[in-house]
Amino acid sequence: MSPTIARRAADYDGHRITVTADDGIPISVRTFGADRAPLTVVFVHGHCLRTESWSYLRDQLLRQWGTDTRMVFYDHRGHGESGMADPSTYTIDQLSHDLDTVLRTVTPTGPIILVGHSMGAMVVLAYARLFPATIGTRVVGVGLIAGAANGITEVGLGRFLHRYAVTSLQVAVMRAPRMMQASKQLSRRIFEPIVREAQFGTRKVNPRMAALATAMLNETPLLTMSSFLASLITFDETATLHRLGSIPALVLAGSADIVVPYAHSVVLASQLAGSELVRVDGAGHSVILERAEEVALSIVALANRVCAATAGQGYAATG
Repeated sequence: MSPTIARRAADYDGHRITVTADDGIPISVRTFGADRAPLTVVFVHGHCLRTESWSYLRDQLLRQWGTDTRMVFYDHRGHGESGMADPSTYTIDQLSHDLDTVLRTVTPTGPIILVGHSMGAMVVLAYARLFPATIGTRVVGVGLIAGAANGITEVGLGRFLHRYAVTSLQVAVMRAPRMMQASKQLSRRIFEPIVREAQFGTRKVNPRMAALATAMLNETPLLTMSSFLASLITFDETATLHRLGSIPALVLAGSADIVVPYAHSVVLASQLAGSELVRVDGAGHSVILERAEEVALSIVALANRVCAATAGQGYAATG
């Protein structure tokens, strides 16, 4: 392959890297932009999703930034192209340690903005607790999209999650994985319209977007899906929010999100001194897919706020 063709392929699909987590699990990473870019933005995806969930947003940001800002995307363990692991490691805290490994390996120096969607936003909050020394030094901004600090079982679809149901599902998956997978394939046809309604808001969405979201959910192994639920329903990082101090923060969610309702974002923003709260009217939980252009503009604005806050450190945002 000629250097020109290779460069074009990398611009479209990113530079692929495999990072090894602290317990040996391979983590699939893709990077876009110049290695020496003055700022790196790292994207942390949600439960049962993968790197492709950022594809529409990534395209918008590439138009805004080109190669001037580096972007890093990766698949969580048990998701996408990353390796499967022992189910006991499928926790938010372990994902935060995986994030730390990605940062130390792929972007060991320079300022970083962390952007998380749904469970990814929870990973960012847990990371702030586990690695507080990085906040305000390496991590100079955060984006929390369709996220929550706690209480996801109190409102929205999370009300249907409780310990007994989650434990029963986990036992069933462990004991009869083939039967459960067959059941999943059957239920896919039944529940696909419900999934689409839950992920997207009140506007009619591009069928390709709906198909992409549904495919990512359906391709996630049942063991991965069920094993993370226990960590999700007990998640509470309310006491961590102060660790983010007054670094620039974007808190964004759709007004029609029934998975993690917008009220969670209101609470988050109220407890973050440097936050900007953005409500995307009519958008659902998959706001990063259905309203990618608007979300991209908000992330660019976050980078510009980081630029203003760190002007003396030599970072200059573009776009």
